[in-house]
Amino acid sequence: MSTDPSSIGYTVPGMEGKDAATVIDLLQDRLNALNDLALTLKHVHWNVVGPNFIAVHTMLDPQVESVRAMVDDTAERIATLGGSPTGTPGALVSQRSWDDYSVGRADAIAHLGALDVVYTGVIGDHRAAIARTEDPDPVTQDLLIAQSGELEQFQWFVRAHLERSDGTLRSAGATTEEKAATQASG
Repeated sequence: MSTDPSSIGYTVPGMEGKDAATVIDLLQDRLNALNDLALTLKHVHWNVVGPNFIAVHTMLDPQVESVRAMVDDTAERIATLGGSPTGTPGALVSQRSWDDYSVGRADAIAHLGALDVVYTGVIGDHRAAIARTEDPDPVTQDLLIAQSGELEQFQWFVRAHLERSDGTLRSAGATTEEKAATQASG
C-alpha cells in the first residue's frame, strides 16, 4: 500500500503532504501489526492449557486491552495526518508481510515460546518505524516509542516464563513460532 500525497486533503501544520503520506503508510503497517497482535493474544488466551494455564490466561487479557488501545491511537494518528486508517480483516491479510499465528491448542510454555517470536517481530518493526519517523514527524515517533516501551514490557513478561535460572531462554535461537514452541516446551 502506498498513499498518494495528492489524496491527502490536509495534514498537520508544518508537515508536507509527501512526508504525511510516508508516515501514514508506516502507521498503516503498524496498525495492521497491532490488530494482528491483539487477535493473536486473544487466540493464545483461548487456547493455552497445562499447569501454567491460569497464570498465562490472566496475564494476556491486560495485554490485549493495551494493544487494542494502541490500535485506536495509531488509527487516530493516521486520521490526524489526513489519511484514512484501514482496519478491515481483508485489508490486514492482504497488506501484511507475515503469516497467521501457527500454534493452536497447546501448553502454556509452548505458546509463550511462540509469542516471544511474535513480540520480537512486532517490536523490531516498531523500532524500524521509530527510526524512520524522527525527521518527518516526531509526534508519531513519540507515539511509537511509548507503544514500544509497553510491548517490550509485555515481551519481558512472556520471557520471564521462558527464562532458565542461568538467564538463558528455553526458546533461544528459535526464529519461527513452531520451533520456539517446540524448543520452549522441551
